[in-house]
Amino acid sequence: MKLSVAMITLNEEKILDKTLAAIKDIADEIVIVDSGSTDKTKSIAQKYNAKFFVESWKGYGPQRNSAIDKCSGEWILNIDADEEISPKLKDRIKKIKEENSDKKVYSINFTSVCFGKKIKHGGWSNSYRIRLFRKEAGRFNDNMVHEEFQTDDKVYTLKEEIYHHSYISLEDYFNKFNRYTTEGAIEYYKKGKKSNVFQIAINPMFKFLRMYIIRLGFLDGIEGFVLACTSAMYTMVKYYKLKEIYRNKTYVKK
Repeated sequence: MKLSVAMITLNEEKILDKTLAAIKDIADEIVIVDSGSTDKTKSIAQKYNAKFFVESWKGYGPQRNSAIDKCSGEWILNIDADEEISPKLKDRIKKIKEENSDKKVYSINFTSVCFGKKIKHGGWSNSYRIRLFRKEAGRFNDNMVHEEFQTDDKVYTLKEEIYHHSYISLEDYFNKFNRYTTEGAIEYYKKGKKSNVFQIAINPMFKFLRMYIIRLGFLDGIEGFVLACTSAMYTMVKYYKLKEIYRNKTYVKK
């Protein structure tokens, strides 16, 4: 069966080449929906004969669905530009393509790589996400962030890894920080959530303690400490931005 790789991108030149090189041998087509990259993302995609579309940003769920809708394969591998499939996962996907099986949906084992190091603690390990599925098996919901794949089919698991290069460097982290916290605040606003002093001042402290102490983030060394600190800051900024939306009566389309 034909396998289409569906991706969404925005200024991904630092990692995209590695991501596409890992899947070129198993992909019958590569479909990329870009939201306005100004770097070399398009030229890297063209090197791998990807079908490249430029669309305004609609949120993670709708943007993923747009890429999937443009795919012609029976199987969809939905990955991000910072996700690299392992050699073992590539071999497993090859076998799935060749099998005549009733299985339609697979969640895949994600291993986070931050600042060049595999992160094994702090709540970053043992994460499974649905990324391989038959095209007719379901769709992502419309969440702007924290989107989920919705399906009525049984979900099977693949233990073979995807390496999620979450943040290449601390600079890369903060380049994404402002966008992600804004989108998270907007998503909470749409759901009617409110912000208060506890969420802005106390929640971040609990976030740090949970990641660094309770979930053993300290075992990941200095990277574990930095991730616990920045995650706590992320929580604070997201809830403060939510407070600003209500206070400033910022218009957000419902």
